[in-house]
Amino acid sequence: MRLALLMTCWLFQQPGRRYNLFLKRRLRVKQHESKDSIFFRDGVRRIDFVLSYVDDLNKEWEKKLERRKEFESNLQKAGLELETEDKKESEDGKIYFVKIHAPWEVLITYAEVLNIKVPIRENDIPCTVENPLDCVLTPFRLPEKVMHPEPDYFTAPFSKDKQELYLINDESTFFSPSMRNRIVYYILTRCPYGTEEGKKKFGIKRLLNNGTYSAAYPLHDCQYWKKASDPNCDSERYTLYMEWARFLRFYKEQPLDLIRKYYGEKIGIYFAWLGFYTEMLFLAAVVGLICFLYGLFTMDENMSSKEICDPAIGGEIIMCPLCDRDCDYWKLNTTCASSEYSHLFDNVATLFFAIFMGIWVTLFLEFWKRRQARLKYEWDLVDFEEEQQQLQLRPEYEAKCTQKKKNPVTQEMEPYLPLTSQVVRFCISGTTVLFWVSLIIASMIAVIVYRLAVYAAFASLMENAQTLEPISGLLTPQLATSVTASCLNFVIIMILNFLYERIAIWITDMEIPRTHLEYENRLTMKMFLFQFVNYYSSCFYVAFFKGKFVGYPGAYTYMFNRWRNEECDPAGCLIELTTQLTIVMAGKQIWGNIQEAIVPWICNWWGRRKARSNPENLYSRWEQDHDLQIFGALGLFYEYLEMVIQFGFITLFVASFPLAPLLALMNNILEIRVDSWKLTTQYRRPVAAKAHSIGVWQEILNGMAILSVVTNAFIVAFTSDMIPRLVYYYAYSTNDASPMSGYINNSLSVFQIADFPTRNKPKMNPDNFVICRYRDYRYPPDHERRYLHTMQFWHILAAKMAFIIIMEHVVFIVKFFVAWMIPDVPADVKAKIKREKYLTQKILHEYELEKLKEKLCRGDTQATEKEFIATEGKVELSRAIGTL
Repeated sequence: MRLALLMTCWLFQQPGRRYNLFLKRRLRVKQHESKDSIFFRDGVRRIDFVLSYVDDLNKEWEKKLERRKEFESNLQKAGLELETEDKKESEDGKIYFVKIHAPWEVLITYAEVLNIKVPIRENDIPCTVENPLDCVLTPFRLPEKVMHPEPDYFTAPFSKDKQELYLINDESTFFSPSMRNRIVYYILTRCPYGTEEGKKKFGIKRLLNNGTYSAAYPLHDCQYWKKASDPNCDSERYTLYMEWARFLRFYKEQPLDLIRKYYGEKIGIYFAWLGFYTEMLFLAAVVGLICFLYGLFTMDENMSSKEICDPAIGGEIIMCPLCDRDCDYWKLNTTCASSEYSHLFDNVATLFFAIFMGIWVTLFLEFWKRRQARLKYEWDLVDFEEEQQQLQLRPEYEAKCTQKKKNPVTQEMEPYLPLTSQVVRFCISGTTVLFWVSLIIASMIAVIVYRLAVYAAFASLMENAQTLEPISGLLTPQLATSVTASCLNFVIIMILNFLYERIAIWITDMEIPRTHLEYENRLTMKMFLFQFVNYYSSCFYVAFFKGKFVGYPGAYTYMFNRWRNEECDPAGCLIELTTQLTIVMAGKQIWGNIQEAIVPWICNWWGRRKARSNPENLYSRWEQDHDLQIFGALGLFYEYLEMVIQFGFITLFVASFPLAPLLALMNNILEIRVDSWKLTTQYRRPVAAKAHSIGVWQEILNGMAILSVVTNAFIVAFTSDMIPRLVYYYAYSTNDASPMSGYINNSLSVFQIADFPTRNKPKMNPDNFVICRYRDYRYPPDHERRYLHTMQFWHILAAKMAFIIIMEHVVFIVKFFVAWMIPDVPADVKAKIKREKYLTQKILHEYELEKLKEKLCRGDTQATEKEFIATEGKVELSRAIGTL
């Protein structure tokens, strides 16, 4: 009787919220229990996190048991509720599962600690004017319920003392599942489990590393292919799969609000950035395709390739051997096909596209800042600063640093790493990074040596092999060497990537960064520096070094005094740069998609092979998620890194390959769906985390945007043949009817074969050639300044340098002007932020005023008349500020 009376009093204290909760609990308890559930056995308490472990009877078994007991006991002392599933209940009979529930009291305590914003009133700011193109964009839209799964609210940081202020209709659903798992994970990472070797040990990460627990993860809310049977479950995973994670939905917009609600802001901002990047690539891809088509349609008008292919011109020009002793003299028209294909990318449109991409990248970065500012407002991240995260030390830092000092911000004692220890660790780290970068450069030199060593072999093979004769015009020794070297380089890149990823994580851990933000930034810079050198070094070699330091017949330059430096094709090195870029870029994208999609699917298929024979209601939700792959703390880091490296390919070397943005666009359309599919179906649910921007990646993109202007200017000037052709057209052409006639003959110098030293001279000269030609601007052998550079060489060099200076200045001026013209935050977003701040302050002040009035009415001595006047004045001041 007494218990019934207490229950009645409890219900009628807050009749709306409490009574609804009571009815829901009664209904759930009566439902038939299924293991495919996200609730405890009572069907009431939600599972917010799951820990798993295996009872392995090894020598450390007792130590692990003690750690688990201490850890779980401390979790319960922190207010969390636990429920253990015995290993007999698991599918393989080996794994224990500890289910964790955070009750209301724990949630509101840590919501205040983490400064979580919660609703206080529905947003009454009217929507902006509708887009006139909405009717055209309708096929690309998703249903409103999917795009905006919950109403827009004014929010304020949660405070336990002001619970009446917030819109708490149901305590069990007030905090979203992503908020709940974030709070629980915060407790897990800081909960102690004992003292070992005189040091206090704590945190679930350390327990996972030493094997005490095998996994720790929040649960998905349902199976991805069907809705949950429990009507109280939102089945957001199913909605995400049906509307977002299937490739057939590639043309639809992304449900960013639902992604943010389910996975947290950090993952939401990544997909927002990736989607925006893909949208902007559409414009670059269209312009690049037009430039490529221009080169395709004007191939027949290219005078250079016509002269090379003409038997009366190219067929009569005898070229000097491309290697020492073993290579023969060859006719210029054997490079006919490659010269024609070179025109696809080496034409006037190349210059236009290089300038266009310099401006495009600025537009992309500036418009992304505006999009990011809008998301910050819509996702309640306006007041969220990284400094909040910086105040939260990494558990590893707290565990490894035994010395303490006062924090100047919080004025509390906290662990710190002595300066001497930091210096030693940074020296070791820097030396390791330098060693691996040197290793990349050494591998690139090895590939260059391969190119130099096998060229003669390819030349000899193609000359003597009758089976290759039908394709000898297309597959030249230069092209065969370039393709095989590019493939070898790609294999080396993948191997070095695999090794260095582990080294980078190890040296970053050794540095013991203070906060999670510092850890991510340091790892990002190490990985990006390595990947930059690894992926781009071969492209830089072909673009800026190959064929530039060759010398001339009789005075060739040699690498290590043994291998003769490579020469460019008579049509230029641009086609080889295009080949290199295509193989590395396309190979990386194909391999990346295989690694991201097929490998996790195979692993999950193999892991679930036994469970497929079990009834569905016996294959529990926690076991289903346990069998999925782990989306680690660095999962998102690798996604960003992949896209930023791709961004480098389409900006740094785009002058050599206008189709690069089109390849990137097609890859990204697939990438969005692959990433969403694997995250929704193949991986455990990640722990929700906040982020208000893409972080340090923004600065890296800005740096690459500036560097891209320089690299493309140098590619147009030194790698393509555009400047030499323009100099010939305006200064040296003698044919007014056809100004480019004679260009090939003008660009080839003459060498007297009798001047060959023994080291260079071919073994055979059956046709008794007297002279041969080579690509350079030097005086002929009968000139008083024989084999020295002509004045035309210096004119061309001056033109190249002038072009670089002019192009860089023009593009940089336009870039900075565009950046200045486009504000980082849209005007309507600024107005909304000010309006929301004003209304939120007004609501809070009015709430405080009402509480004071209640105190005065009750005759509370603590509520003085002065306090009432001050609060009322604060409300008036807030109104006055809002009218400014």
